[in-house]
Amino acid sequence: MRYRPQFTLDLGAVVSPLRRGKGDPCLRSDEAGVTWLTANTPDGPGTLALRRFADGEVEAQAWGAGADRLLDGVPRLLGAEDDDSEFVAHHEQVARARHNLPGLRLGATGRVWDVLIPAVLEQKVTGHEARRSWRELCRWFGEPAPGPAPAGMRVPPTPRAIMSIVDWKWHRAGVDLSRRRALIFAAQVAQRLERAAELRGAEGRALLRKVPGIGVWTAAEVAQRAWGDADAVSFGDFHIPSVVGYALLGEPLDDAGMAEVLAPYSPQRQRAVRYLEAAGFTRPRFGPRYAIRDYRAM
Repeated sequence: MRYRPQFTLDLGAVVSPLRRGKGDPCLRSDEAGVTWLTANTPDGPGTLALRRFADGEVEAQAWGAGADRLLDGVPRLLGAEDDDSEFVAHHEQVARARHNLPGLRLGATGRVWDVLIPAVLEQKVTGHEARRSWRELCRWFGEPAPGPAPAGMRVPPTPRAIMSIVDWKWHRAGVDLSRRRALIFAAQVAQRLERAAELRGAEGRALLRKVPGIGVWTAAEVAQRAWGDADAVSFGDFHIPSVVGYALLGEPLDDAGMAEVLAPYSPQRQRAVRYLEAAGFTRPRFGPRYAIRDYRAM
């Protein structure tokens, strides 16, 4: 299918929140400029390929049982439902980022489960640890990507696959007890959790938080990707308060300080954070990196 967005589109920037590291087996970009994504849908697994042309038109192809569902969701995935018309930049840094990134929109997969797994895996561990666990769980328990996807691409594990994982496999994947419990609890009610993407906003995040092991941070991470929640800030994150603090004030912040600084942006606080992240703001490093733990050796 061909889709012509009625807005400026930066394809890479819109889909980048879905990528879990350079080796993500569920999202890749090839040398021809095609972005490949895999997904579970109510109809089954599928692979989606997106190519943006110079005139702004996007070509989308899909394979697998979930192909039609994925093609129907392309506009939403690329941010067609995102409304930033009432967004006001209260800081020069945010205004400059918005000016420099006119194609940045908040896309939405429309599906909870696929983005919930990596969000839980990222709880209280380094990104390196989480990405390693994600790759291994997908490789061992995810189906091969349908269609002509790049070699090694997999579909995220289904809820049934997650519930089938025995303890020693969790251990080999480097997933500790608290995170594996959260994933199992979520898998048991996965079908009901999909309703969060229909409820959206605070109500959708509240539904996710009914699952033991899913708190404010995890619910926000899911909401940002599943329905493009413009106000779902990842409070409790190790990096984001400092990123926001250094970008806007030149000093680090904690969650309370970040909430105060972002308050004028409500109900689009996450949009402001996303502009700062996409513009490349980071927190300075003053010491060694956070130690990487290997749960497989414990």
